[in-house]
Amino acid sequence: MLGKFLKIFGGDNLGGEKPPPATAPAADKTPDVLANELVAEGNHAEQAGNLQVACERYRKAVETAPGNANAHLNLGIGLEAAGDIELACKSYETVLRIDPANSYANYNLGRHFFSRNDLVRAEPLLKLAVQSNPGFPEARVVLSMLLERGGDLAAAAAELEAALRDRPDYFGALGNYADLLLKLGRRDDARSALRKAATLQPGDFGANYKLANLFVQAGQHADAQRYFEQALRIKPDSIDTLAAMVNLHTTGGRLDAAANAAEAALRLRPDWPELLFNYGLIRKRQNRNSDAEVVFRKMIAIDPAFASAYQMLGATLVAQCRVQDALAILAEGRKRCPDAFELESAELFALNCVEEVSADELFQRHASYGKRLEQHKPARFAFRENSRDPGRRLRVGYVSSDLKRHVVPQFLLPLLEERDRSAIEIHCYSTGDTSDDMTARVRTQSDVWRDAGRMNSEQLADLIHNDHIDILIDLTGHSSVSNLEVFAQAPAPIQASWLGYLNTTGMTRMQYRLTDDYCDPPDLTDRYHTEKLVRLPNSQWCYRPYVEVDLEQEAPVRKNGTVTFGSFNHGMKITGGVRRLWSEILRKLPESRLLVAGMTDEQARENFHRDLEQSGVARGRITIFPYMAPEEYFRLFGKVDIALDTMPFSGGTTTCDALWMGVPVITLPGVKSWSRSASSVLVNLGLDDWVARSEQDYVRRAVAFSADASTIAELRRSLRSRMLGSPLMDRKQFARDVEAAYRRMWQSWCEQPGV
Repeated sequence: MLGKFLKIFGGDNLGGEKPPPATAPAADKTPDVLANELVAEGNHAEQAGNLQVACERYRKAVETAPGNANAHLNLGIGLEAAGDIELACKSYETVLRIDPANSYANYNLGRHFFSRNDLVRAEPLLKLAVQSNPGFPEARVVLSMLLERGGDLAAAAAELEAALRDRPDYFGALGNYADLLLKLGRRDDARSALRKAATLQPGDFGANYKLANLFVQAGQHADAQRYFEQALRIKPDSIDTLAAMVNLHTTGGRLDAAANAAEAALRLRPDWPELLFNYGLIRKRQNRNSDAEVVFRKMIAIDPAFASAYQMLGATLVAQCRVQDALAILAEGRKRCPDAFELESAELFALNCVEEVSADELFQRHASYGKRLEQHKPARFAFRENSRDPGRRLRVGYVSSDLKRHVVPQFLLPLLEERDRSAIEIHCYSTGDTSDDMTARVRTQSDVWRDAGRMNSEQLADLIHNDHIDILIDLTGHSSVSNLEVFAQAPAPIQASWLGYLNTTGMTRMQYRLTDDYCDPPDLTDRYHTEKLVRLPNSQWCYRPYVEVDLEQEAPVRKNGTVTFGSFNHGMKITGGVRRLWSEILRKLPESRLLVAGMTDEQARENFHRDLEQSGVARGRITIFPYMAPEEYFRLFGKVDIALDTMPFSGGTTTCDALWMGVPVITLPGVKSWSRSASSVLVNLGLDDWVARSEQDYVRRAVAFSADASTIAELRRSLRSRMLGSPLMDRKQFARDVEAAYRRMWQSWCEQPGV
């Protein structure tokens, strides 16, 4: 901000006042008096907008009194106003030959040299202007800019502080000062300066926009929203402000407002890929998957190499239960973006739902992925700071994009709350882009919390290594937003996966996966893992309900006279084979009903109805619920007698939810780890009879149990107390089991000093 040149009125009075009226007769006036009168006439002409007349008077004043510095100064200012910069600078130079300490000529000439980036000539002029006139805030502002450009930020800040002491309401200086404070890392002071600037000039777009961004960075989203809205009132077509509002509303969970802001921005720039991507994410989070699909396909048409668009389009298709379509689009994305490992990660996740893919084939796909990822992202850290003391307090890091309202914190929180704080220090690395009340709970239980959503994999790996993490736990695997590119760089000496993905990551640098004997019986699934399986002695699950909802005491079969089956698993898990088995059960029990929860996509619901109708099950016997709030979801179990698990992708959290609400679950485990999660929970509760051994046995048990209303009713009353008395809800024991596993991992590493 260069500021305007200074206009000086009068002769010796440099404060801007007109000279006193002449009292001597014209014949007795000196050349300086005559020159000052001509300057005054020029001032009046300039104020009237007549620059030509003004400059004529200034020239005549110079001719009348060639040694009058004031005349030359005003001529220079007039010429500058008329656009003749070169001649103006010559006038300023003449002033300085007459009066070397003239602060205004030094300032005006120094300012012009600065604007041409001639810092060598500008600096002494600006310093002399300030030295000869300390109360000259405009000169200090330009001198500050010069010092900043030269790298002396502290001196630049001092000049602005002096300017603001002389003129506290100097808007331009406040804006510059805020920018400089940000460079100095003084965000709080910068925010205060900008707040004052925005108060002085509430109609200034820049002050409001910058201030809003600072509030975003400080996590003060209500203040940020207020200033963004003010910025939009000033400049409604500011696409950057609209885009910022999209992010702000999305982070705060205000998805309708985020969508409106995105649509307004896209009207201004319909082909902005990043904004389209955010808009697609919003639509997906609103469960408007058909709309999201249109947006992501448009993105790919605009930018066929935008890897994340393929990833999210694949996720959107999976949400519509179109797994094969998702695999096709992800394969296309991999051809376009061969180094986008997140696409292959998403593909591996979807393949878990494909019945035709064998355990051997899927393992090979995972191992191939891991090998190529580790070649692409080499391990790059040494662990000299990690003291090899086998008994010392350990730093354990958890990495996840799902530290929000999600099942991951539901199972993680008991471990964090019951940890032995003398033995374990917890660091949580949140790589997601949203936060909520669950985020706050996890943050509260962390010794160190890191918001890493804006970091790339290298930055996050550096942060983890600099935190000297001893054991790093991945909570995501190939589900959600993968963090495996971070783990490939091996920022911690010990790395393990748990909870979010019941399968191998395929990586050799992920040394362990936490599980249990029920989900991964010894010698059954070890060969399908690149990791060493660490089996916890009781269970890999420690359950707590997401919300507290009272149990429906009476089984529906007692009221309805017929059994009601239910499914609460993700719609993508309800494969063709599952639909075939369910149809067979419903045909064998023609009075029975089926309730399906959480199938959010309208087309997916229609396809499900159609498939079962074609198998001989009338549409009226099936009720499908879309997404619902947690309380409604839990109350829905009160309408169900028996839950039907899916295969080959079994239910984990939903199995626990069903049992907590008094609903037994029939499952059919396979060889694959992810097909055994429900059986892990059931066997832990002594419900072995609900674990089928074949497809025919799955159907047989469903039919047999449906006829046993007394067993259904007894389980309705007793399952919750069984859960409470089991290892599945023993938080203290679970924490001790996990910590013992960590300690064994650590001791093993300490015994290998060459690692």
